[in-house]
Amino acid sequence: MPNLPVPVVTIGLLLASNIFMTFAWYGHLKYKDSALVTVILVSWGIAFFEYVLQVPANRIGYGYYSGAELKTIQEVITLTVFAIFSVFYLKEPLGWNHLVGFGFIAAGAFFIFHKWT
Repeated sequence: MPNLPVPVVTIGLLLASNIFMTFAWYGHLKYKDSALVTVILVSWGIAFFEYVLQVPANRIGYGYYSGAELKTIQEVITLTVFAIFSVFYLKEPLGWNHLVGFGFIAAGAFFIFHKWT
């Protein structure tokens, strides 16, 4: 396997971990008839894989990215994954207010990553 650049590995692992996280946290919403203890246990099982990917992503990325940059990448990926999940899995539309809110978060990411001198 060729050595991939740190940003590719870090962002790829964070993306994969966020997919697991989103299903762990929100996938059960379609199963309102399932017992709460059942969805908690299933969610924990799914979240295990989130951590298996998240921890190495942060360990690999730290040093190339600062802690604040890693967290910002995580949040932008989280919102992107959740927006797609919300539309296609939960069948909830995104409104203009969601897009404006995401735009403000993207502006925040700009300020985190901009190198001020």
